[in-house]
Amino acid sequence: MKHIKLAVIGSGVIVHSVLDNVKRTDGITLEAVYSRTQEKAQALAGEYGAERTYTDMDAMLSDEGINTVYIATPNLLHYGQAKNALLAGKNVICEKPLVPTFAQAQELRDIAGAKGLFLFQAAPTMFLPNFRILKRELQRIGRVRLVMSNYSQYSSRYDAVLKGEKPNIFNPEYAGGALMDINFYNVLLNVALFGEPESVKYYPNIYPGLADTSGIFIMRYRDFVSENAGAKDTWGVNFFMAEGEQGYIYADGSNMLKSIRTVTRTSDETFNEQNDSDRWRYEVEEITRLMLSDDYATADSMLDAVLWTVKALETARREAGIKFPCDTI
Repeated sequence: MKHIKLAVIGSGVIVHSVLDNVKRTDGITLEAVYSRTQEKAQALAGEYGAERTYTDMDAMLSDEGINTVYIATPNLLHYGQAKNALLAGKNVICEKPLVPTFAQAQELRDIAGAKGLFLFQAAPTMFLPNFRILKRELQRIGRVRLVMSNYSQYSSRYDAVLKGEKPNIFNPEYAGGALMDINFYNVLLNVALFGEPESVKYYPNIYPGLADTSGIFIMRYRDFVSENAGAKDTWGVNFFMAEGEQGYIYADGSNMLKSIRTVTRTSDETFNEQNDSDRWRYEVEEITRLMLSDDYATADSMLDAVLWTVKALETARREAGIKFPCDTI
């Protein structure tokens, strides 16, 4: 591929974070914006210099001047929009979580593979330079015996919940909840480092009439157990820590990995190769590099972690009684 010609579906805060970095990255440009309203489409297009706007999805997907679609809509819409884009011959970059169910994720991967298209989940974790350091440093702490992480960030939309409202981020009708949003990062990081867990269990705090607002996600591996807390109704110290027989690793934030500290019996070292605090910079740059170099093998290998994460999330939340409209009964 010589150049990424991007269209975006969605206009939320995270879209601006991604498009800010599209502007500063060579080889990728925003060509079109889709929104349900012309006003929103024009506003976003004007801010980022897109030439075309659409309120008709089929019309946008028929645009031959677009080869890639970035999807940043509520979770429940990801599957249908990603599938339609792939079937229309467009590469897809989809916000996390890719889809709510494992069957949907498998289908999207199969379509992308059959058509020779890229399919990415837009979560910065695996694109971060410090993620590569974390993987490298794990070898120094010996056999891992215990993993712990926390990502708690009070959501302004939880205030709306307390007022009796039902924002999409907490609404099971839109595949919402803390597990699908904030605790997702903890689960993805575990899977990206250690592979598919042997078993999973979720202990949620569920607000009446909504999905989970916080909870603890347990992942059992052959040699160790991993405990992951995620909350949108509290705040706390956000971290990732792996303890091994020869030492431990502490990462500042499971979603940002601001720094990596490795402590063994004979050393104590801290690493950081992320000079830019904007984690979306690394996501956009690496996705652009992979696509322009036609590196389908690396992109597909990253989908292993994505599918295992989707499977773990679906299994645990359904056992915890959190059901979405897309679930099969």
